[in-house]
Amino acid sequence: MLTPIKITAKALEEIKSIMATKNIPVEYSLRIGVKGGGCGGVSYALGFDLTKDGDQEFEIGGLPVLIEKKHVMFLMGMQVDFHESNEARGFVFTNPDLPKRHDKQ
Repeated sequence: MLTPIKITAKALEEIKSIMATKNIPVEYSLRIGVKGGGCGGVSYALGFDLTKDGDQEFEIGGLPVLIEKKHVMFLMGMQVDFHESNEARGFVFTNPDLPKRHDKQ
C-alpha cells in the first residue's frame, strides 16, 4: 500500500522523543489527521491513539502511523517536518510537490 505522507528524520526523532518523555503507552500509534478550517479549508493534526475502525495503518521510519481512511486523500503527498528556531518550534506540514507561492506586492 502506498504511504500517503512522509515524515522527515528530524520530525521522527522529535516524535520518538515525545513518546519516550511523555510515557506514551507502547500500544499507541501516531495519528495523523485533518480538521476543518485553516488555509485551504483544512488544518492538520498529530496525536497518539489506539487503532479504531476505519483506520489505515502504516509504518514510517519504524513508527506505527494511523490515518482515518476519509483523511488519506487530504494527506496524499504531504510531508511532516519539525522546525526549530529562536522564535518558534513545532511540526510543519508541507506539500513538497507544490510550487512555492510568491506574492507580488
